[in-house]
Amino acid sequence: MAILSFMNHTIFDQGASSKIGKVLTQIGISRPLLCTDKGLVELGMVDALASNLDSKVVLTVFDGTPENPTELAVEEAASMYTEAACDGVVAFGGGSSMDLAKAVALAVTHEEDLINYTAGQKGAAKIGQVAPLVAVPTTSGTGSEISTGAVIIMKNGDKLILASRELIPRVAICDPSLTLGLPPLLTAATGMDAMTHCIEALLSPQINPPAEAVGCDGIVRGIRDGHLEQAVLDGSNEEARWQMMMAATEGAMAFSKGLGAVHSMSHACGADQSLRLHHGTLNAVILPTILDFNREHVGDKYQRLNTALGIAQNDDSADFIRSLNNRIGLPANLSEMGVNTDSIPSLADHAVKDICTYTNPRACSLEEYEKLFQIALG
Repeated sequence: MAILSFMNHTIFDQGASSKIGKVLTQIGISRPLLCTDKGLVELGMVDALASNLDSKVVLTVFDGTPENPTELAVEEAASMYTEAACDGVVAFGGGSSMDLAKAVALAVTHEEDLINYTAGQKGAAKIGQVAPLVAVPTTSGTGSEISTGAVIIMKNGDKLILASRELIPRVAICDPSLTLGLPPLLTAATGMDAMTHCIEALLSPQINPPAEAVGCDGIVRGIRDGHLEQAVLDGSNEEARWQMMMAATEGAMAFSKGLGAVHSMSHACGADQSLRLHHGTLNAVILPTILDFNREHVGDKYQRLNTALGIAQNDDSADFIRSLNNRIGLPANLSEMGVNTDSIPSLADHAVKDICTYTNPRACSLEEYEKLFQIALG
């Protein structure tokens, strides 16, 4: 049985963030909690966004979003929400800020511990209506602004997924101009996050042809048409920034049909708070290893993938991604990111339990994950 589902109301174009005041008024939010990070505060971007709000709006800012959002940070932000008598949440930043904001919207409306609502605990059935949420991304990567999911490091150290249609923001405001000047390395990492979403969604065995078509279009925009590399080379390229934000949005639309082992391994590595590894960079580095692993288990999809990548049918897509990562300045392997062989048993144990494992086109055991991590280490 095919279940086809797409997302929310999205306002998309250069300068779209100027509509934030009108959107909050329409939704009925007058006392928002804005979830962001200190970097965007220091850059003046939070003040710039706030300048578009009605003078009657009472804004509370939580700027303590970690690079990988944690349950502790969610609790801190939720306390601020309650103390300030907020009536809605605005996510402003990259995927971490958006995931944290979703978890806050859940936490302030539900009584149980956050871990009880995670996908591994079959928690989606427990998630009812959450606080109204608006998302304004400042990177082109996760697509969290239109997705059902949020990834949070729980108090027990596991990096787990919250997933429910209730967590989709009421409105997403996608303004590519907010990504102008994003540093090359972060542009590369977030861009490859979006590309990994598109690729893993295409390869997922779930039946959803429209999602696959959207994913392929995202790959074309980002890679075949060269907009990812253009954005890395010239952060002021407005066309490349527009196309990459659209590709990121399409990536999230596409992964409504599931992700795969790349994300399972990435979530495992990202749970190590001592390393503070970037999710998009992890996806980029791990992707070639899983493309090799899945090769004989996806039917004709590698032909479709190669077409979207803009390479010949007999070319090796894994090698192509390795070369692309090198061209845009990303690490060649997990060892370069600080992961070591001693961590493999715990990483494999985390990955095999990750919900994304179940939609990988090839089943992956604990022992196979251990081998895959060894390969990805280089």
